[in-house]
Formats: sequence, structure tokens, C-alpha cells
Amino acid sequence: MFSRQEKFLLFIIAAIQFAHIVDFMIMMPLGPQLIRIFSISAQEFSFLVASYTLFAGISGFVSSFFMDRFERKRLLIFFFTGFAISTLFCAFSPNFYFLLIARSLAGTFGGVLNSITLSIVSDNFPYEKRGTAVGWTSTSFSLASILGVPFSIYLAMTYSWHAPFFFLGCVSLALFFFIFKYVPQQPVLEKGKTSSLLEPLIEVVRSRNLVMGLVFMIFLFLGQFTVIPFISPTLVANAGLPEIHLPLIYLCGGLTSIVGAPLIGRISDRIGKHKIFIYGAILSLIPIFLLTHLGPTDVPLILAISSLFFISMSMRMIPAMALISGAPTAERRGSYMSLVSSVQSLSSAAGSSLAGYIVIRDTTTGHMANFETVGYVAIVFTILAITVVHQVKHAPTPS
Repeated sequence: MFSRQEKFLLFIIAAIQFAHIVDFMIMMPLGPQLIRIFSISAQEFSFLVASYTLFAGISGFVSSFFMDRFERKRLLIFFFTGFAISTLFCAFSPNFYFLLIARSLAGTFGGVLNSITLSIVSDNFPYEKRGTAVGWTSTSFSLASILGVPFSIYLAMTYSWHAPFFFLGCVSLALFFFIFKYVPQQPVLEKGKTSSLLEPLIEVVRSRNLVMGLVFMIFLFLGQFTVIPFISPTLVANAGLPEIHLPLIYLCGGLTSIVGAPLIGRISDRIGKHKIFIYGAILSLIPIFLLTHLGPTDVPLILAISSLFFISMSMRMIPAMALISGAPTAERRGSYMSLVSSVQSLSSAAGSSLAGYIVIRDTTTGHMANFETVGYVAIVFTILAITVVHQVKHAPTPS
């Protein structure tokens, strides 16, 4: 289906996303360790997660004003450099506040990477094949779960919580050779135009389709990131999962996703991206409810529920991202995807912060109370995403 060159491009994009995803995901399983070492509350831990997404949202919004004015490969190199350096700053953070600042910097640069890489994929693959392409790049999430996160947890337990960030910084630096050599340059579609700096935002406001795309993303990510940051801490504190078994959550979930993601992408192109999203969103309600209501539970059952959660998230995200990439015209794709990235990050920050205010940690027993309330909130936002997904249409192809 794809040429050798196209497959290699997808591999590089997946590798970039691997580094970015592991950098973000590792904060969740490090939660129990960071809460214990820094003696912080559940709300303060949610700030560590939210700081990344908050600054990613701000940088995504600002970059939307100029994203289509520069060549995509140059933008990728600039933001990926900042991401690698910021991740190394996280590795050398001596305390909670320094780490909070370093995570904010990592979010500032890393938050734009998703929009740049998806724009590159969209520029090189037609809409009819884009679900499959997104499905293949989404294996980066699975590989991050299978290899990146478990290995990072191993490093954290063997050495210290600093080690995973040092590992990620080094991996990111090693990727520069492949980016320089193999990522193709894209034409600057806005070159020679005299449109104002605010023109991309004005075009979004004027288009009901683009506005509904942003609303859809808000509901989708609020329906995920109210739950995701507290999965690891609550599985340890509430379900009784031994902390040493946390890597199994990501290993099993990643294995199911790495098999399912390419298949989900192909089916999305064949059956319809709207339909597959709705099926995935409805399926995800089951593990969301179960994970947020778990008491003491056997490890095999925990792994089964969390694996169902992983694969259902893939069934939501792959068709959703393929859908949203087709909403803008090619000339405005970079700017719009930066706005989408901003909305995703700000929604994630809002979701994790909201969960931080709802969840209460008992300082004596370590129990995380009120997580079931968070589950109900996530279910409501997921249902809202289902109700608006059909409002997102593919932009007409210019004749």
C-alpha cells in the first residue's frame, strides 16, 4: 500500500512521536514515586502533568499564527531541538519546583511536535489513505507503552526518577540524523501571500466546520485526561497493584494497541472514520467506568481492564485525528493543526487539573478518594464528543 520511501517517513514520524509520547506518559507511572519523594499532594502532582499540557497549549496557539509561513522540516528541527534540551533539564531537576519549570519548557516545545508531524503526514498521504497512515504512526504510542514506559520505570526504580528523562533526551538527540537526512522538505504554501498574521484564526472563526472540529477535540480530550493521569496512582493506592507491576499495565496495553492500531486505521479508511470513532468511544465507556471504580483487585483482571482501555483509546484517537486532519484546506493545515494541538493540550491540562481537585489522597492510608466521580465526568464528555463528531467534515478538494 505504501512505497518504501513512504514507509520510512512513517517510521521516522513514529520515532519522533515515540520520544514525545514517552516523555509525556512517563509522568503518570512516576506518580507514586514523585508523590512520595517530594511529599506532594494529588493536586500538586496534577500540576506536574498539567504544566506540560498547559504550556503545550499556549505554544500551539501562538504557533498557529505562523506555522504555514515556514517550511515544515525547519519547524520540526527547531521544536524538536527545544524538546530534547528541555527533557534533559527535567533529568537534572533537583526539586519539585525546578521539575515543574522544566516540564513547562518541555511542553512548550513538545506540544507543537504532534501538529507538525501530523501536518507532514497529511501533506504526503491523501485523505483516502490517511487513516491507515495515522494508524501506523500511532504504533508509536504502543511502542512507547511496550518499550519506552516499562524501560523508563525500570530506570527510575533501578537508579532514580531522573534517569528516564536522561534516557529520553539522549534518544531525541540521536534522532536528529534521521530527521536531517530522510524527512522531505515541503513547499511553503503561503509563500508570497500578503495575508495578515491573524488570518488563520479569522478563517477558523468563520468556518463552522473548523470550529466544530475544535469543539470535538475539547470534548474528546476532556473525556480522556480527567482519567489518564490518575490511572497509575489509583491502581497502586486503590486496587492494590504492586508498584513493581506498573510496567505490566503499559506492556499489555501496548501489545494490544500495536496489533490493533494499523488494523483500526485501515478499517477507518474502508468503513468510515466517523463510524469507527463512535464504536471506539462507546467501547471506551466500559473500561473508563471499571478503572475508576476498582477496589482491591487481582492483577490479571487489572491488566485485562487496562488493556481494554488502551485499545479503546486507539479506536477513538486514530479515526479522530484522521478526521480532523481533513477538515482544513492544505494551505491552512499547519496553522489549524497547531490550533488543534493547542486545544488538545489545554483540554488535557484542564482535565488533569479538574481531576486533581476532585481526587483526594488520604495521607494516612494513601487511598485516592472520589476517582469514581472523575469517571462519570469522563463518560459525559465522551458522550458529548459522540454527539458532535458528525459536524466535522472533510474540506472540499480544490478543482
